[in-house]
This record gives sequence, C-alpha cells and structure tokens, in this order.
Amino acid sequence: MKEIDFLPEWYKSGRRRQTGYRTQYVALGGIFAVMVVWNFVTTHSISKAKAQFAQASAGQAQAENASREFAVLKTGIINLQKKTELIKQIDSNIDVASVLAEMSFLIDKKIVISKVEFIAEKFVDKQSPQQGSNSVVRVALPKFTGNQTLPLGDVRFKVVLHGIAADASDVAALICKLEDSPYFCQVVPLFSRNTEVKVANYPSLSPAADPGEKTRDAQRDVREAGKSIQVSEFEISCYLANYYEQ
Repeated sequence: MKEIDFLPEWYKSGRRRQTGYRTQYVALGGIFAVMVVWNFVTTHSISKAKAQFAQASAGQAQAENASREFAVLKTGIINLQKKTELIKQIDSNIDVASVLAEMSFLIDKKIVISKVEFIAEKFVDKQSPQQGSNSVVRVALPKFTGNQTLPLGDVRFKVVLHGIAADASDVAALICKLEDSPYFCQVVPLFSRNTEVKVANYPSLSPAADPGEKTRDAQRDVREAGKSIQVSEFEISCYLANYYEQ
C-alpha cells in the first residue's frame, strides 16, 4: 500500500528550518552559558591574581624597607666597631688620679717633687733581635711626651720624678716604697746629688701662745731668711705596672 504525503513541500521545509533554528538556539545558548561560566571563572582568577600580586608587592616593599634598614644598621655597627677599635688604640689605660694619689701616699713630707713626667713608650716586637747582638730583648721606641702625638696601640708609661729631699736616705726610702708599691715597677734612680737651696722669708705658721713668743718666732724667721741649706736633689724613673710581657 503506498502512502500518500499530503503535506506540502514548503511546510516540510519550514519544519526543518524550525528544527535547525531550535538546534542552533540550543547550541548558542550552551555556548553562551559556557562563555558566562568561563568569564566568571576568568574574572575570579584575575581578581585573585591581582590580590596576590598586590599582597606580593606589599611584601616586597616591606622586604625592601627591611633590607634598607638592615643596611643602615649594619653600616652603623661597622662605624661603631671602627670607633671602638680606635678608642681602644688611643686609650692610655691609666688612671692618672689614682697614680698621683699613690705618689702622694708614698712621698714623705721631707721630700718635695718639682716635676712629674708621664712618657709613653711603644713596644717593639720581642721577636726582632737587636743589631750586632745575638740576644733577643724587648725594648721601647723613642719616648713620646705630651707635646707629641701619643702612639697608637700597646704602650707603657714611664714616670720620671724630679725633686729634692732633706737627706739621701729619704731618697733611698722613696725608692724602696716605689719598688714595694703595686702601681710601679722597674724603679731606677737616675741621679742623686747634694745641692744647696736658700730659705725664703716666710712668716711662722704656728700660733703663738703670747705676744712675746710671736715676736721671737718672727725674729727667728728673719735670722734664717736667706740662709742656704744642703739638700739632696734626685731624679727617679719607673714604669707603671699596668702591663705584662708575654
């Protein structure tokens, strides 16, 4: 039995076109949905990447600031270390007030000191032998006084005392006291000789019990004024015992 199709061709063509359009609409809708989802994912990824980049930039800026501060601190520490080393080199390592106090304690009232010198001497390497000698000794370079620049590094201080004493025995007693003192070492008497000094006309300092005694004291001072007395002039050198030799 033969089927007869009564539908016109234009109707069939319209239905096919509608089906094609519907398929295209579905495909386009699917593509659009995929594009929307992709756009959302991409936007989220870009936002996240921007946030991470901003955070990384902030962290990098902090790291750069910390690095600059560290460099500044390191430079300051290096400068302070250099200054510390310089201070250690120029520090004399002596307490002048304590040394003078020790001298005042050791010097008897019969001794008058006219001059005290502190002379800085720089050490020479003890491994360097003297020319013309097979012995190895530790010597000092030429002396440095207050009018010259103090040598840097390890130095020892030589003390020179110049004055007069009532008697040579007082000088010997002072030398013994210096040798026994923990402040000094290598005490050497440079010279000691007898000399004469004139007595100045000073008024008597002792209070008089009565006017007659005061008059006699004044007459005695007048008689003794201008007289020459014999004393012992001396010069002693020693070193401050604030170092040790290796």
